[in-house]
Amino acid sequence: MPIAMWSGPRNISTAMMRSWGARADTVVCDEPLYAHYLWKTGLDHPGAAEVIGAGETDPAKVAEILTTPRPPAAIFYQKHMAHHLLPRMDTSWVDRLTSGFLIREPREMLTSLIDVIPSPEIEETGLPRQLELFEREADRLGRTPPVIDSRDVLENPRGVLAKLCAALSVPFDEAMLSWEPGPRETDGVWAKHWYASVEKSTGFGPYRRKDADVPPRLSGVLAECERLYERLARHKLTAEG
Repeated sequence: MPIAMWSGPRNISTAMMRSWGARADTVVCDEPLYAHYLWKTGLDHPGAAEVIGAGETDPAKVAEILTTPRPPAAIFYQKHMAHHLLPRMDTSWVDRLTSGFLIREPREMLTSLIDVIPSPEIEETGLPRQLELFEREADRLGRTPPVIDSRDVLENPRGVLAKLCAALSVPFDEAMLSWEPGPRETDGVWAKHWYASVEKSTGFGPYRRKDADVPPRLSGVLAECERLYERLARHKLTAEG
């Protein structure tokens, strides 16, 4: 069963990949479209040349990998950045995956993102593409696909992950709540630039509010992020609901 978790940057997406990777019935992959994204956009991300050199830049070949079963694993968990699906890219293959959506409160996301990308465009937050994918998936299924918020996961990992698993029609596994520290062979080559804290982790850490202001130059981006976020957040799964 291929599960695609569509996220944006500066979320808990790597910790979620660790969580699913701790299951004995699951194999994971890490941002499989990142090489194509950097190759096509020319963006100056840390280690960009290495990412492009180590990855697959042909999206059709990536799609074939992502839609091919991975026996003997029952679950093929895919960590995606939604904005890696560039405009005009063929996305028909996404319909062959079971999709979920991971979101984060925009103010906290942006104040973290600007540490890496000082003046992000709205597309670089992933939110426009997340909402587009969400609405398309809802139309295709005739029901709401699962949405989870990173804060809710950190405040109640067992409760939210149990709801997520139920929505994805897979059994919840207690192994998802903890993992061994250190790197993984399945991590992207960009891990050395981004995964230091995750490599030290052994589970989901407590939620800590990020008290910082979004710079005035990004007030328009923040407003649009909040609009998109609210349209997704109204559908989010919670431990109580």
